[in-house]
Amino acid sequence: MSIWWSLHLRRDAASVPLARRLLLGTMETAGVDPDVSYDLSVALSEACANAVEHGGDTAHGGCSEAYRVTAYLDGEMCRIEVTDSGPGFTAERPVRPTQPHTDIDAEAGRGLFLIQELADHVHIRNKPGRTGAVVSFDKILKWRKDAPLMAV
Repeated sequence: MSIWWSLHLRRDAASVPLARRLLLGTMETAGVDPDVSYDLSVALSEACANAVEHGGDTAHGGCSEAYRVTAYLDGEMCRIEVTDSGPGFTAERPVRPTQPHTDIDAEAGRGLFLIQELADHVHIRNKPGRTGAVVSFDKILKWRKDAPLMAV
């Protein structure tokens, strides 16, 4: 079984729950275990929130009104990729957080760390040759016993 979809979303906070609901609906329909679905949906929400907050490049005259989310459910794996047109990762906004913030109530700065904790493999990089960041992550899927589209 293979399912994939791609969304071109406005850099607006309302786009985050839209992407999350589409992912959850896809995985529920396919029969993915709810715990795995939840982990991936939280990771997707964090990646989308980062694209909304940091994904613009208006200072350099770039078009920064949108970002892209692509999800692949292929066999036993789900891969998600979020791409934006922002400045990418810099010294002030590092690619790999070394640790979560000590303030557990903080509402910023934990996104990349959460993605790394919730996914099996994470790839965080700048787009080659262009401005923008790419956050991709994958997780091995577990299936419900009654899964209608379970991989064989």
